[in-house]
Amino acid sequence: MTKIFCDIADIKLISKFNKKHIVKGFTTNPSLMRKAGAKDYFIYSKKILKITKKPLSLEVFADNVEDMIAQGKMINNWGKNVYVKVPVNNSRGKFMGKVIKALNNDRIKLNITAVYTAKQTKQILKNIDRKTKVIISIFAGRMGDTGKDPIPQFKESIKISKNYKNVEILWASTREPYNYIQAKQVGCQIITVPPALIEKIERFGNSFKKLTTDTVKGFLRDAKKSNFNL
Repeated sequence: MTKIFCDIADIKLISKFNKKHIVKGFTTNPSLMRKAGAKDYFIYSKKILKITKKPLSLEVFADNVEDMIAQGKMINNWGKNVYVKVPVNNSRGKFMGKVIKALNNDRIKLNITAVYTAKQTKQILKNIDRKTKVIISIFAGRMGDTGKDPIPQFKESIKISKNYKNVEILWASTREPYNYIQAKQVGCQIITVPPALIEKIERFGNSFKKLTTDTVKGFLRDAKKSNFNL
């Protein structure tokens, strides 16, 4: 079973998708928070936490080890369902192993984000225990955007983490509904999906014949609206 987490920070959409059985959790990031109009990170996060008791990833936004650790500990105290989201590297490309280890040693649930390779997954595994829950978010869509195949990185990451019962591999930066099928096939425990794609996943199951008919009807409808004549 590959769990679907909704990737969103909009309060109204979180309230709507929190009611959906298909949605098992939520992921956010500073970019989504800004887009949603958040002005105060703490106040906005607490509003989200009042809506959902499902797993919620809230990201640190510091760029050095000490501040990341401090922010991580603070964010962790906001709710029992919180996963502290930490980038695998900072903006200078330095591996944040010290942050991961420090927070993990405090039994803080983590979501390690912006991961692209199985090598990074291996680095992460070396800095965590086998008890505290850890999500490793591998950015499939962004890999695909640059012409790289994400599947080998997922397969290897899942393979090397299989003895860590506390670790879940997450398919991130989802681009299309079919990515959900791919995530299930490769063995990801979680996929994070934007709202519009979740609604498409809910409609899975149409036959090829219906797809063809619906497509042709759409073309015909638009041709009539345009008053095309030959």
